[in-house]
Amino acid sequence: MQFKTSFAVLLASILFAAPQLGVEAAPNPTRRSTGAITLPLRRVERSKADIHPLINLQQNINRGNRRLARMSGRELPSDEELADKLWRRIVAIEDAERLSKRYSRYGVPKTSKGKGATLKGNKANALEGHKQKQQGQNSTATAHGAGNGTTAADTPDGVTAANQPSTPNSLGLDIEGHDVSYLSTIQIGNPPRDFILLMDSGSADMWVGSENCQSEAGGGCGNHNFLGPNSSNSFKTGQQSFQVTYGTGAVAGTVVQDDVSIAGLALPGHTFGVADQESVDFSDDSVPFDGIMGLAKSTLSEEQTLTPIEALAKAGLVPAAITSFKIPRLDDGKNDGEVTFGALDTTKFDQQTLVTVDNVNPDGFWEANMDAIKVDGQDTSLQGRTAILDTGTTLIIAPEQDAVAVHQLIQGSQSDGQGGFTVPCTTNASITLSFGGTEFAIDPRDIAFQPLDPRNPSGDCVSGIAGGNIGGANEWLVGDVFLKNAYFSTDVGKNTLSLAKLV
Repeated sequence: MQFKTSFAVLLASILFAAPQLGVEAAPNPTRRSTGAITLPLRRVERSKADIHPLINLQQNINRGNRRLARMSGRELPSDEELADKLWRRIVAIEDAERLSKRYSRYGVPKTSKGKGATLKGNKANALEGHKQKQQGQNSTATAHGAGNGTTAADTPDGVTAANQPSTPNSLGLDIEGHDVSYLSTIQIGNPPRDFILLMDSGSADMWVGSENCQSEAGGGCGNHNFLGPNSSNSFKTGQQSFQVTYGTGAVAGTVVQDDVSIAGLALPGHTFGVADQESVDFSDDSVPFDGIMGLAKSTLSEEQTLTPIEALAKAGLVPAAITSFKIPRLDDGKNDGEVTFGALDTTKFDQQTLVTVDNVNPDGFWEANMDAIKVDGQDTSLQGRTAILDTGTTLIIAPEQDAVAVHQLIQGSQSDGQGGFTVPCTTNASITLSFGGTEFAIDPRDIAFQPLDPRNPSGDCVSGIAGGNIGGANEWLVGDVFLKNAYFSTDVGKNTLSLAKLV
């Protein structure tokens, strides 16, 4: 099997993580209006990367485990631990000699089976090779100049563009890869320019790259749009710094103010961040977005400023600090994803099924009690579980014993011994998660997340549910594998979240 994504890139995405720091800042929104705002959500695909499904699975498990540890206030798994898990995946797929021939240009050595003391050397060589590759990419990228990267008019490679929103005050969600993550386009600066942002309910900071952005791998931050005094007349820099670590990757930079427009509603002088340093998870040319919009509660903000929805509500531009998601599925071919600010879009769900539950997370994530987890109607007897609902996570990450309990009830499933599971690609297993007394079913296509062999779509698939022991013993991290199957809404003012069945 041929992999076009280097082992260096995979390791670098784990190793370039940084601790978090907090700052203080205050937004300064103006202009009042009424009604909701809806942004189209685009799904992002990365099929061209041709990453082996099991490597992709381990990347998602690593990302989910680190993200859940951060959300739970627990010690993050070490870079060495995550790199070791990824390396073991790679050598389990192919022997080191065959890998070295395919990755030699990126610095992976031709010796060692990835065990013991040799692992550190493998990582060092891999990262050095990646730095050389990244410097070559950035030298090309810088020729474009600040602010002349990809815009909404030029959908990035691997991104499926959303339809125009069907509801006023909405933005579409573009789809990255095969339901990897979801993006929307907003305008920043004077003159206003398009910036593509990942919509993330599991973080609370908004940022884009700065004009002076540097990659931790060396060189600039790739072919993206950047913000600063050279590109925006309304840009105001600040003296406070910020630093955010995600499940994959990290950024550090400066808190600034500039004009922001979301679906035509203006926040003059909005406070957010520009990243002066990015890990390769964000700086690489293959990344199809320019930054992140965090939509958890601002109590989580490392910039210590209001989130965009909170700022819109405070300015009276929307009636309430409500954010609602209709997450699209690539295989449906509808491209109908949207994020709505200020209200719920009642055309997207069956109002008879709407349930609203308390947010039980004290820190600012969106977390709800789960009543039950069933497989084909059979109760797993997993009681007292909670779920952090996170649009920025691809899979569902459950405690390992819970993941085992679920897969034991799926005919033909198997554990890979490393936290992942396979299921038959033809599975019809119905897995339901219950919230507020209502069961929400996960489409079997989302459980059979990705075929191990794309030439055999009727064989085994990577499961959309994986195991990890980084959060609490009863805490699940529930990402898009589930959220594609329900309408999802959050309300900052009431500290509640709502779910409903889609129509």
